[in-house]
Amino acid sequence: MASPWPISLFLILFWGSTILFLSSSAELQRFPHPAKSDGSLSILAVGDWGRRGTYNQTQVAYQMGRIGEELDIDFVISVGDNFYESGLTGVNDIAFIESFTNIYTAKSLQKQWYSVLGNHDYRGNAVAQLDPVLQILDSRWLCMRSFMVDAEFAQFFFVDTTPFVEKYWTHPKDNHYDWREVAPREEYIKGVLKDLNSALRESLATWKIVIGHHTIRSVSEHGDTIELVKLLLPMLKAYGVDLYINGHDHCLEHISSTDSPIQFLTSGGGSKAWRGIFTPTTEKLQFFHDGQGFISLRLTKTDAEIVFYDVFGRLLQRWNMNKLLHTFM
Repeated sequence: MASPWPISLFLILFWGSTILFLSSSAELQRFPHPAKSDGSLSILAVGDWGRRGTYNQTQVAYQMGRIGEELDIDFVISVGDNFYESGLTGVNDIAFIESFTNIYTAKSLQKQWYSVLGNHDYRGNAVAQLDPVLQILDSRWLCMRSFMVDAEFAQFFFVDTTPFVEKYWTHPKDNHYDWREVAPREEYIKGVLKDLNSALRESLATWKIVIGHHTIRSVSEHGDTIELVKLLLPMLKAYGVDLYINGHDHCLEHISSTDSPIQFLTSGGGSKAWRGIFTPTTEKLQFFHDGQGFISLRLTKTDAEIVFYDVFGRLLQRWNMNKLLHTFM
């Protein structure tokens, strides 16, 4: 879908410690998703889930359906690692049905799913998850590398983070990564950052929310993703991003930036979890649950409410933000 935004002639790019000014007409593909008539928007976010119902995936899905009905959700965000262990083999892979369609069956979850790829998805046929054929099999499915969802007062910027992580390229171990349409790495990353820079720069949304698979800040197994701290985080700070939502670490966590308003939310508890790893952070840790679950997000023009739920649907943490007062509670 073509964006109505004006195209900027020059875009600021953060590449390491250097600021580059590049001319471009590229832009993220944009999908409109208006809020409800009462001016609210309700969303669930889950990641690291696709295991054919095992490791409590079915139980998490059941609770998502229950909470989704209570909140009358508008859509679901998947933060990647959609199909284990190695993505899909192709568009005819039965794992798509067995791990997605047959698991998230609740009426409340029959809404649009906006998804990004995770590192495990890249270990299979990554292009298959992007294929419109899957939308014929299940109309809820929409997965792209990088794109945005425009909900008027809130805009969601989905970023393909796997290619940023250098070790997947240089030390893949026994894994094969599907770099079709991505290689060469540096050129691809510069393109992603350039498109995101343009979209954030032109955004007039009250709430700016960025979604990626990999952590920027985390106290769990994978910790901070160095490449994202270096290349992505400065841009998020510069453009006043409110939330960064990710998976990758199989847990639930909330970390507040100590030098910006950004809240880092991990929702990687869609199935296999309980890593038993905790590493202290220099940022402010608000909440950590080393287990399965998901998060909900309710937005209005002035308020945001973030709630973390465990595998039993129990409320673990509630966090409120108010744009008028610029305070965090």
